[in-house]
Amino acid sequence: MSAPVRVRFAPSPTGSLHVGGARTALFNYLFARHNGGAFILRIEDTDRARFVEGSVKDHTEGLKWLGLDWDEGPDIGGDFAPYFQSQRLSLYHAAAAKLVARGNAYYCYCSPERLDSMRKDQMARKLPTGYDRACRSLTRDDCARHEAAGVKPVVRFKVPDEGRTGFTDAIYGDIVFENRSIDDFVMLKSDGFPTYHLANVVDDHAMQISHVIRAEEWLSSTPRHLLMYQAFGFEPPLYAHVPDVLGSDRRKLSKRHGDVALAMYREKGYLPETMFNFLSLLGWSLDDKTDLMTRSQVIDAFSLDRVSRTGGIFNVEKLDWMNGVYIRGLSLDDFTSRALPFLEQTLEPKPDPDYLKRVMPLVQERAKKLTEVPVLARFFFVEALDYDPKLLVAKNMTVESTLHALEVSARRLMSIPAFDEPSLESLLRPLAEELGLKAGQLFSVLRTAVTGEVATPPLFQTMVVLGQDRCLKRIGEAINNLRQTA
Repeated sequence: MSAPVRVRFAPSPTGSLHVGGARTALFNYLFARHNGGAFILRIEDTDRARFVEGSVKDHTEGLKWLGLDWDEGPDIGGDFAPYFQSQRLSLYHAAAAKLVARGNAYYCYCSPERLDSMRKDQMARKLPTGYDRACRSLTRDDCARHEAAGVKPVVRFKVPDEGRTGFTDAIYGDIVFENRSIDDFVMLKSDGFPTYHLANVVDDHAMQISHVIRAEEWLSSTPRHLLMYQAFGFEPPLYAHVPDVLGSDRRKLSKRHGDVALAMYREKGYLPETMFNFLSLLGWSLDDKTDLMTRSQVIDAFSLDRVSRTGGIFNVEKLDWMNGVYIRGLSLDDFTSRALPFLEQTLEPKPDPDYLKRVMPLVQERAKKLTEVPVLARFFFVEALDYDPKLLVAKNMTVESTLHALEVSARRLMSIPAFDEPSLESLLRPLAEELGLKAGQLFSVLRTAVTGEVATPPLFQTMVVLGQDRCLKRIGEAINNLRQTA
């Protein structure tokens, strides 16, 4: 195609933005940016029965969080506004009327009860389910009688009885459907709202969409759309149907696999840079070894010919690993500002900024998600530790040897000339040998005493940040608690 690249993401506001939908939006965005084209956001809100309040906001905020800025859309307008389909009904009515007048569509007055009975009969006879075309040959007089009786019709597309409809999908290649396998589908519902089939064809043509990049579930609907393009006399766009996002069991990702809403990953402390990188690799790849890519690298490399026909597996372990890498790559100030909202949810009063700057480097090295920061940093901010005193006893030590190690350590730490890392190391490593312990044993005892944890950032750095007074106070409390268990 010689026309400029114009793609669209057109979510239906019937719930939260799913990670699969976000991946589809991302592929559209990448294709547009790689080719210097336009990325359009269109809200397909014609299914009023399933409309969910707040869904549009959830979708737009999720896309913005990922950094997917659109060139045209409901909030910024554009040459082809409005971008809410519910505000474009007159276009669909005119399009449906045009096809009826041309003989490519017809009014159907069948009741829901009749259609339900028809489907049950087809299933009982083990026949393919689909409309039986009972209204296809109605005369004008027949239609007038139904209208006079107050029956509101739907408009159905008149699918050809013979022939084939085929197309070349950018991902799946040449695909052909027998027309007889396609029923006369509804274009315009009795409530005056279009179905997806009519609305997306009318709007994609009106908005000059060059490529339709959408989920593979719409692959079987494509011949319907191509037949409509032909009936309207429109040139169809090029199609690319992207594979599903799969769970670990290689089935389509759903709630049974855990969180599927993009917002949940934001709330759990994943970085948008991570999600951008991770989602881009679900069904697309640069090669067989590259995992970490910047936004600009993905845009520069993206092409539809490297989109796989098999679904990408949503591997949470890989996502956690990748998020940890991105967290460690942040500047300290950036990491602190991003982690602070999560800390403030659990800390009262708000942490002192200067003290926080000393704590955060130690936490940054260990966090895989921002939600882990308050847990990893908790012992830096609380006054009283709550842990089982038995944790103080290191491997191959007794309560008595642990008490002795804590008591001697407290006396030595009380008189240490400087409470810094070199001084602590110079004191505690020789002390372990003096006590007949391995360094790891003594460090384990002290780590639990001053933090209440068995795994923490490096001990000496941790003790320096906590300070001499707090460390001595906690060692004293550990001694008292352990004596009570003896």
